[in-house]
Order: sequence, then structure tokens, then C-alpha cells
Amino acid sequence: MSWFLGLGIAGLVLLVLSLVFDGVLEGVLDSIGGGLDGFLSLPVIAGFVSALGFTGAIVLGTTATGAGVAAGAGAVAGGVVGWGTWRFSRALLRDGSASAPREGDLAGTSGSVVTAIPVDGYGEVLLYLAGQPVKYAAKAGVPVARGTEVWVDSVLSPTSVSVRPVER
Repeated sequence: MSWFLGLGIAGLVLLVLSLVFDGVLEGVLDSIGGGLDGFLSLPVIAGFVSALGFTGAIVLGTTATGAGVAAGAGAVAGGVVGWGTWRFSRALLRDGSASAPREGDLAGTSGSVVTAIPVDGYGEVLLYLAGQPVKYAAKAGVPVARGTEVWVDSVLSPTSVSVRPVER
């Protein structure tokens, strides 16, 4: 049983190493694996080894079967865990459905004036792009005082916008 527990613990240690050294050891497995597309990644191997070891220890400790049956059950459980880890990691890497926010997304949003906006020049406004506060240079058709809530009419450049005061 100690061999199975050792395998289970070794798998957990390998998982911790794969998280700490994030990708350093992956190059070795990529050169070995050829075109397996992440199937021989460290998390997959760690999951397989841990499941094999711990399942083998449980089967060996709770049943009267021998080490061969325990190893077989552990290999099946390891295969299931390894396959699940591989599928889950592929799903996470493939999640690219949301597009990155762009400055053009600011049109129609509200913000507040940080530096007063004169009629013939620029001031500054605080806007939120994808939930992050960002300061932009702002131009308006009328003078706008500091602290006024404004509405973005258009984006003039990647760093400046045209605004108008919000009327309530």
C-alpha cells in the first residue's frame, strides 16, 4: 500500500511543481509528446499519477484483492482523471468568446469630469472601460465644471473623447 500512497503523493507534488514553475517544465514534455496537444501536460500527468496512487491504495486497503487489481483500478481512475483534466484545460484555453474592450466602446457611457473642460480646449474625464477607471482628455461644446457627470458623445482618438453634460 505504501507504493500506491507514494504515487499519490508524488502526483500531488508534481501538480504543485507544475503550478509553481508554470510552463518551465512543459517544454520537455512538448518535445516528447509531439502532436498530442497538451495531453502530456504536467497537470494531466499529475492527475493521472495521483488518481492511480490513491485509488490503488483505497482498493488495496478496503478489499481482499491483490496489488494487480488495485493497480488496474488505479489506472482506470487515473485515465478518467487525466482525460477530465485535459478536457477541462482545453475548454479553459478555448474560452475566447468575449472580445477585448476598445476605445470605441466608450461612446454612450457616462463618467465624471476630473479637470474642468473649457469651451476652447481640453479637460479630463474619468471613464470606466471594462470596469477599470481610465482618464481621457475631453472636449465639450460648453464649459463643464469639475465633478459634473458627463455623457460620451464620440471618441475623437485613442486618448480623447467628446462629451456633454448629463441633464437631469
